[in-house]
Parts: sequence; C-alpha cells; structure tokens
Amino acid sequence: MRGSFEPIKPAKRTENIEYAVRDIVLVAEEARKKGKELLFLNIGDPIQYDFRTPAPLVEATYQAMCENLTGYSASEGVDEAICAIRKEARQKGIEPADIFITTGASEAIDFTLTALVNEGENVLVPYPGYPLYTAILAKLGAEPNPYYLDEENAWQPDLDDIASKVNEKTRAIVIINPNNPTGAVYSEETLRGIIEIAKKHQLVILSDEIYDKLVFDGKKHISIASLDPEVPMVTFNGLSKCYLAPGFRIGWGIVSGPWEVVRDFVEAIHKLARARLSTSHPKQYAIPVALNGNQSHLQEVLEKLERRRDLTVEMLNDIPGISCVKPEGAFYAFPKIDIPGVSDRDFVKELIAETGVVVVHGSGFGQKPGTAHFRVVFLPPEDVLERAYERIKKFMKGYLSRKGLGA
Repeated sequence: MRGSFEPIKPAKRTENIEYAVRDIVLVAEEARKKGKELLFLNIGDPIQYDFRTPAPLVEATYQAMCENLTGYSASEGVDEAICAIRKEARQKGIEPADIFITTGASEAIDFTLTALVNEGENVLVPYPGYPLYTAILAKLGAEPNPYYLDEENAWQPDLDDIASKVNEKTRAIVIINPNNPTGAVYSEETLRGIIEIAKKHQLVILSDEIYDKLVFDGKKHISIASLDPEVPMVTFNGLSKCYLAPGFRIGWGIVSGPWEVVRDFVEAIHKLARARLSTSHPKQYAIPVALNGNQSHLQEVLEKLERRRDLTVEMLNDIPGISCVKPEGAFYAFPKIDIPGVSDRDFVKELIAETGVVVVHGSGFGQKPGTAHFRVVFLPPEDVLERAYERIKKFMKGYLSRKGLGA
C-alpha cells in the first residue's frame, strides 16, 4: 500500500545555491530541441575540445591500479604526491605549513571554508568570480561579501573597495589568480596591497591558482603566498586545468603561515578530510608525474590558447555593442554588453535560443551594479570560435535594431 508522504522540503541552506555555468545548459537543451546547432563556449573543460590529458598522467594512474593501490589512502594524501606539491611550492617561494589532497580543488575550497567560517560570518569574494565560493558560503549559512574587480584596470581587484568592505564578521579574502571569468592576472603591486589589508584586519587569504601555468604573452604568475610568509594563507591548485585532467578530480590545498597561527585551523581541515576517508587513491600518483615530469604539453596549450584569445578579443571588439578586455591568462573572456539597462540573463537566453551559441550570463559570476556581461570560453578550435562570434555579431545587429539602437 502506497504511503501518504508529503512532498519533501529541501533544507533552507540550499535555497541560495546557484551555479550559472551548469544551469545555463537547461536553456541550451531547449534550443537543441528546436533544431539549433549548439556551439558550446560555456564549460571550462579542455577535454571537451581538442586537448588531451598528457599520457604520463594516465600511465601513472594505470600503473598504480595495476599495483593494487586501489584501497583508501591516507586522508591527507599519499606521501609521494605531498612531497611533489611541497617541492613545487618551495620553487615558487612558498613554505608549506601543511598540504592536503582533495577530490578536485573544489573539495579543498569546501574544506577550507567549512573549517574557517561560522554561520553569520562573511568572506570577501571577487565579483566577477567563480560561483563555487558563494555556493559553499550559502551552504554554510555564511555571507559572501563581494568586492569588485576594476574593468578599467585590466580587471585587477579594487583595493579601496576591498578595504571598505571589511567588517567585524569578515574572516577571509578570496582571490582567483588568474581569474575566472575575466582572465586577469594580478600584479605584484595588487597582491601586496591585498596582503596589507589582510594584515591590518587579521584575515586569512584564500588564493585559487588553478590556472597558474596558463599565463600569456611571456608574463609570469606570482603566488601571493610567496610574498609574505607571516600571513596565513591557503593556496588551491590541482590537475584539472594546466594538466588537462579535470575528470581525475584531483586537487590540493597548501596552508602557509606561522605554525602557531594555523595549527588549529589545519587540524579542523584534517578532521573534515578524515571524515570522508580519502580522495581517489590511484589518481594521486599522477601528481608527482605532473609536477616533476616533462612540461612540454604546456607550450602547445599556450600557443593554442594565445591564438584563440587573440581571435576572441579581435572579433568580439568588432561587434557593435560589445567590448572585451584582453585576458592575460586562463581561457576565459568576460565581454561587456554596452547597452544601457540590458539584462545579461535575458540577453544570453535570447542569444542561445536564436543562435545556438552557448555562453554564460555575467550576473552568474557577479558584476558591478548597472553593468552587463557574458563569459566565453575560448578553448574551442579557431573555426568553431569564428562561427560562434559571427553568429553573435549577426544576433547583435538584430538585437540592437529591436532595441531601437541601430546597428
């Protein structure tokens, strides 16, 4: 006999969780059903395009499985992988107080915020920025405290805005460098300014550096933790982007700062790691192969991405009503829709429905009030990008005409 259950009410902590990158797929599926050919510029997964995971990483994982290294590992990760992460961190000028390996950098971020932030407290997060941070804070009953990146200054963090947003319940500052979704690479001057704010207000710095090797035009990425060993920081990284292995779900966090300052925080992170037993055991053996091995794949990746970045900036800036700051790293651009009062969400929905070009609305990443943007991923081959941008240009001509703004 069937029971008389009432509909299950989900927990209130899930009400404010949004993930625009995935949510927009529902709009795309509607366009597909209506016969549109979809061109995907929305997902930052290199394997969906013309990139392959370096063979040595696959071989290292396979070898570990053949050696029956398929049980639980130590909760914080295997020694060989931790040693490789420590070695690379020191090469960057970071002295780790602790290293923990996780199921993607996403789990490292989740563990860190969960171990640090209480309900009702807040964390400074960049707008625009990766929406995972606000989603986790919503789950924790904590508040995202947005600070803005300056579009007029190559999307560098606005230091004055950061300083003005700190209050008595602020626990940390998140930076994403290189930035998703803007492709900005932060200057040493900017990073030192963030350090000074953290020192003044006793804040932990959480630095997401998952794109650290994808920096263009011969520029160099600077890890903020290398600039001051006295400030407590957690640096996030992993195999998904620079090593083209997003499906491995292997990431890590590096805690730095004086041990007497971070000790209890580290133990709280380890409690969470122990509670989930371990991340994937055999795939951890890809970490030393990646970090210590041949880096030749990066040259090809960077050459492809620089060409595709240049094409993206040139073609988008040639479209009336759109302007695009040149990205310096990662594989994203965050063009502005230069139409007063436009809703970026409605714009993107119309764009997908009419053209099949799948991008993500800028409000899904946060943006200054009164502005509208969308994010593009320039991972696809040049011919796909050209077709996509031509479709956007044609769409924009009609869109401006419908708005009575001419072409």
